[in-house]
Amino acid sequence: MKLVVVSAGLSVPSSTRLLADRLAAATAGQTSAEVRVIELRDLAVEIAHTFTNGFPATPLADAFAVVADADGLIVVTPVVPEARIDAASASYSGLFKSFFDALSVTDEDALAGKPVLIAATGGTARHSLVLDHALRPLFAYLKAVVVPTGVYAASEDWGAEGLDGRTARAAGELAALMAGLTSAARPQPRRDSFEEVVPFEQRLAALRPAG
Repeated sequence: MKLVVVSAGLSVPSSTRLLADRLAAATAGQTSAEVRVIELRDLAVEIAHTFTNGFPATPLADAFAVVADADGLIVVTPVVPEARIDAASASYSGLFKSFFDALSVTDEDALAGKPVLIAATGGTARHSLVLDHALRPLFAYLKAVVVPTGVYAASEDWGAEGLDGRTARAAGELAALMAGLTSAARPQPRRDSFEEVVPFEQRLAALRPAG
């Protein structure tokens, strides 16, 4: 199986990437998945050019192909406060949204039916609703299957037990979905039991001595 992580963190090191790595490790620990990480900051120029040129450059096209081929996806974004609306309101980053906008323009069904774990990082717990108000609707629109548990990490969450518990629960849900969909995609053995049924009269005739 293939597990792909999309991280929209901008700094190095990044709390967004740190959360992405924790979620990936927890999920991979419950599956045999190979993990691939896509750092959006490395593709920022290509993403911008896609909207002006109308097609993705090779590095971005390769990233799109990796995402489309994944058995499961972990997406993590830093939150951007929307102070003009409400101090507690926030959304995903522009880079994060632009990547998935460009992906959907290139292939509108790239995420259709794909298990996705949503996660975000921010400076305050007040922005945790970004998971349900922004991220979940976005991936529902892209036809993905979003796992029930999203993970938000505020500054005070690092090192706290609550974050570890949410990480483990979300990873378990993603691993279960990945395993279920992969199993369903495997060719099932043919069951020709009706063709193998031998009539009783034929069985009885085979038991009679010849002559």
